[in-house]
Amino acid sequence: MQAPAAAAATSFGKPDPVAIGFFAVFITITLGITYWAARRTRTAEHFYAAGRSVTAGQNGFALAGDYMSAASFLGIAGLVSTSGFDGLIYSTGWLVGWPVVLFLIAEPLRNLGRYTFADVVAARLNPTPVRISAAYGTLATIAFYLIAQMVGAGSLIRLLFGIPYETAVMIVGAAMMAYVLFGGMLATTWVQIVKAFLLLGGAAMLALMVLAKFGFNPSALFAAAAKANGAGVLAPGKLVSNPADAISLGLALMFGTAGLPHILMRFYTVPDAQTARKSVFIATGLIGLFYLMTFILGFGAMVLVGPATIKGIDAGGNMAAPMLAELLGGRAFLGFIAAVAFATILAVVAGLALSGAAAISHDLWSSVVRKGQPKPGEEIRVARLATIALALVAIALGMAFKGQNVAFMVGLAFAIAASANFPALVLSVFWRRTSTAGAAASMIVGTTATLGLIALSPAVQVDLLHHASAVFPLKNPALVTIPLSFLTGILVSVVAPDRDADARFAALEAQTLLGDH
Repeated sequence: MQAPAAAAATSFGKPDPVAIGFFAVFITITLGITYWAARRTRTAEHFYAAGRSVTAGQNGFALAGDYMSAASFLGIAGLVSTSGFDGLIYSTGWLVGWPVVLFLIAEPLRNLGRYTFADVVAARLNPTPVRISAAYGTLATIAFYLIAQMVGAGSLIRLLFGIPYETAVMIVGAAMMAYVLFGGMLATTWVQIVKAFLLLGGAAMLALMVLAKFGFNPSALFAAAAKANGAGVLAPGKLVSNPADAISLGLALMFGTAGLPHILMRFYTVPDAQTARKSVFIATGLIGLFYLMTFILGFGAMVLVGPATIKGIDAGGNMAAPMLAELLGGRAFLGFIAAVAFATILAVVAGLALSGAAAISHDLWSSVVRKGQPKPGEEIRVARLATIALALVAIALGMAFKGQNVAFMVGLAFAIAASANFPALVLSVFWRRTSTAGAAASMIVGTTATLGLIALSPAVQVDLLHHASAVFPLKNPALVTIPLSFLTGILVSVVAPDRDADARFAALEAQTLLGDH
């Protein structure tokens, strides 16, 4: 009903001093944090794990900050505002992955690993093939995740500053590089904590402003959405019409959480397994609260702004929440919400870059090339060079995938994490007969099959390349690739057993439960 007014009133695409001011304040604060952290980052343990000094509350907020990405804030709100009910799959799928992390992953990870999830998989196996395979899966996951963040950031800054998309992507890449290069995990942790407070506060204010328009009654909001856009927006089928596609996407979102390298890395920042579990419990509550609000924001944007107006500004729908903020709170509130979204993107990108740098420097350089004996200070130098390389890759990917919906792109990253990392992690910790060949094969097949099926899927063949049909019918391949990865790990372990690894299982089991005590 208000769509035409919103379209006429929006000032997207024009530089705004208020929005730029909020950006400048956030950048100043986070660079100050980075300067403070840089003076405390001397060793590899400080760079990768913040000296293992992070408390449960701090890590809970940092985990939530790392997880509530641009895909959540911009992407889900955009999907719900343009597709309705099906956006709920993303909200719930990302949330229900956390019990898997809490009950299955958090404790073994903290007790067995040092800096990366490959430390855990390699704990009783031959480390060289395991770490090479793990780095392959980790970097593939990070590449897809980075695409979503960079696309979201580029769209946001372009529309608010009125600068070219490509320039906006380069600004984000440079800021990400500064945080990680100088401040390491300590700076990244505090940037994520600040971002989590800002994001929860900003989303709560926006959700309350939406509900105020409907007498604080969510049912009235949903009824208005159905009245304006048809009853179909409250039923499944507008975005994911194939049941197999819905199941596949749900599996990717659920199990991908437990395979995300930048999330798993956070468990090394706390002093013990008990603190790791507490931090997951806190993060789950914060993330659950946030995803409830994204649904209000999405339907609020559908009713108050209108799907056509949203798509007119950004084809992927990613600007739904900022447009809603402008409509309800004016240009000043839009500036605040945009700064929050920008903080969200920068914090997540910094976490991704740090985990990618760890895979290259710790798993590949230090453990494989140097056989676990790097020269003093060499591992951090390689990590910083890797950070620069990852920033350049992120900028290139962000430019190449301009215009894609960021929530959808992150869904593909979750499919890779769920197929490449999660099966090998579970098999190596919980199944005695897992061999080196089995774990490595599981990760390589999981990663390669997921990338191959994504390339053959409708997401690439129809949506991106505009072909009439696709070879592989599912948009998200997790329904096929997760079982394939588990099956590969089991079959190869049976065919090529590893007696030494089998013999070390009892010791590993004790360490999983008791830690180093």
